This record gives sequence, structure tokens and C-alpha cells, in this order.
Amino acid sequence: MKKILLTLVGGLLLGALVTTYFLGAPRVRSMPGVPVKPPDRSGDNSGTVSVTIEEKFFDSLLGTIFTKLGPPQLKLSQLETQPLIRPATFQSSCTNVLVLNPEGNNTKTAVRFTGGKIIAPLAFSGNYSVLTRCMSFKGTGQATVDLFFDQSKQIVYGRLNAEEVTLDDVPPVISALVTAFVRRSIDEQLNPFEVLPVSQLSLSLQVQASGGIVKANVKDVRSEIQEGALKLYLTYDFSAEKK
Repeated sequence: MKKILLTLVGGLLLGALVTTYFLGAPRVRSMPGVPVKPPDRSGDNSGTVSVTIEEKFFDSLLGTIFTKLGPPQLKLSQLETQPLIRPATFQSSCTNVLVLNPEGNNTKTAVRFTGGKIIAPLAFSGNYSVLTRCMSFKGTGQATVDLFFDQSKQIVYGRLNAEEVTLDDVPPVISALVTAFVRRSIDEQLNPFEVLPVSQLSLSLQVQASGGIVKANVKDVRSEIQEGALKLYLTYDFSAEKK
């Protein structure tokens, strides 16, 4: 038992060292705009409307993507120094791709609003070339989503943070390396992503009796995460133009 524990700990430490050597320190991708804050209950709520998005909406959205478009695929990040020559059979068999699956290992890919957080359980599979070997893997993960609002672009963005990644039946040394590539690929290829283009909710009303046009653009976005739903509060900035 002691020998098994020492082997496991040694594998984890070696995997961490190898990951740091190849990838360096983790990098946090900068996001457009500013973080979306909770509602200000003490402030002036005039000119504010709310938009509620339920979990069922994302269930239908993801179901349509998986059935009509096919499982999303991410190209896993490559090492900066790849061998110049590899066997032809190896080149054709290893795609270095992460595939997001509808479900796997009792985990269903979804979006959940609970405990004041946006949670995204994930099921995935794929393969990756490690030390001239093509390593197939499958696993599950859990990510959280942070929201940002860019007023100049009138877009609410999301950032997916892969906090937990678990691979099935993969040695600790390889697991640490592949897990790092999975997290890095998610950050580089998915972030930032558009959650809501509020520009489509801007107003332009022609008031003929007053001889002008009233316009309104969103100047602030707040969020409230309820059990099973996300509520966004959009505060408008009104302006008027004489014709």
C-alpha cells in the first residue's frame, strides 16, 4: 500500500513538473469590458428592465447543437517544439482533438444556475500525442462562468473557467499534462464568448408629435443567479434628437 501511494504521489509531482516545463505558468486571458456585478438594491432602478434565462433554454440549445450540428471539437494546444518527422501511421491516427460529448460517466453536459454560480458540467473525449504515443482519453469536468459587459460593443461576454478536470484510466504523469492542455485549449479557443448582444435590445422610437427620435442604449448590466435561472438587469441611457 505504501509503495502504491509513493508511486502515485511521485507520478503527480512528475506530471506537475513536466506540465510546468512545457506550458509554463498558467496565463489568465484578459476579458473585454468590466465584470458584471450583482444588482444594486439601494440605487435608482428607473430605466432598468430584466431578462430571465432559464436552464431549460440551454438544455434545448445544447440538444440542438449535438443533434443538428454535431459535437463541438477543440484542437488541443500543441507543444512549441514538435518532432520534425513522425511515422505516417502516427500522424494519421492522432488528431489532437477534444470532443465535447452530450454525456458520459454519469455526467451530462449542461448549464446550471445554482448556489449563486453559473456551473457547466462537461463530458468529453479525445486523443493527444504524448512522447510519440497517441493517447486516447475520456473524462468529465466542471467549469464556472464569469460574466463581463463591454458597453462600447454592447455585448455581455462570458469566460469559461475549467476548475475540475478528471480523466479516466490515464497514468498520473500523462493525466497532469493532458489536463493542462485541455484547460489551456478551452481558455484559448472558447474565451471570450458572447452571451447576449444587448445591441439587439437597443431602442429607437420616432415621436412624430414631438418631431424627434428617442434612443436608448444599455449603459450597465447586473446579474442575479437564482436557482434554475439567470436574471440580467439592463439599465438604459436615454437620449433624444430633433428631426
